[in-house]
Amino acid sequence: MSHPQTLLAPAHSHRAPAGSEPPPGAAADWTVPQHWDELTDEDHWVWDTLFARQKTLLHGRAVKEFEEGLDLLSLSRSGIPDFDELNEKLAARTGWTVVAVPDLIPDEVFFHHLTERRLPVGDFIRSPKQLDYLGEPDVFHDVFGHVPLLAQPAVAEFMMELGQVGLKAIEGNAIDRVSRLYWYTIETGLALERDDVKIYGAGILSSFGETHYCLESARPRRLKFDLERVLRTAYRPDEYQQCYFVLDRFDDLASVIRGHDLTALIAQLDGSPDLDPASAGPDDEVRIP
Repeated sequence: MSHPQTLLAPAHSHRAPAGSEPPPGAAADWTVPQHWDELTDEDHWVWDTLFARQKTLLHGRAVKEFEEGLDLLSLSRSGIPDFDELNEKLAARTGWTVVAVPDLIPDEVFFHHLTERRLPVGDFIRSPKQLDYLGEPDVFHDVFGHVPLLAQPAVAEFMMELGQVGLKAIEGNAIDRVSRLYWYTIETGLALERDDVKIYGAGILSSFGETHYCLESARPRRLKFDLERVLRTAYRPDEYQQCYFVLDRFDDLASVIRGHDLTALIAQLDGSPDLDPASAGPDDEVRIP
């Protein structure tokens, strides 16, 4: 049974089938115009309500770079951001832009966008009745959760390099391993900051319930980040996690790819059984006071 929450899935977790054709109105790369002028007052109200609630909740719970990104990109302004204005600021910082896509896109399209420093963003926002639960990632999840940290050069490089690794993994039929790395870092990642555990994963940053659960519940295990264990640990995108992986420092994210030959490691793990989070020993855990 899943918990009521904003779904944590990135765009490729509930992916369109490989080889799917773009829907009517979408370009060959699956992008669509944002049509910001067509957004309704209700759409902007939903954004503002979610934004105010999460920003208050996350104070002291998120890595400092997240709050810095909100300020650098002026995301605290009222209403859903106009992507043209947002992209001017984001591109000037790290060379990244956001592009609107119509819901679910194939893996190869998603990772190709990352290699070109483009973040696919769902071109819709939840309804007022869906403030606490949504089956697919919308513009709030994608922009509020992901974009502030893309203003940080280290995260921007990690995401671009992850796109490159993802495309190689698709060729080698090993995309599930890369999806796990994406999930346990970019979507549900935690990191130590002055001995306190902080949130940097976009799925948690955009989820009211998961913010509380990941730091305060006694149910999940919070494990020291170990790349091989991450690649061998399955996840569920439709419920709270059995475990979270905690970096020693948020700055260590950049070295997860650069410090390893991921393609070789993924090949080495071919056929290896998945690991149960319960199999980790107490020395593998990060304790929250």
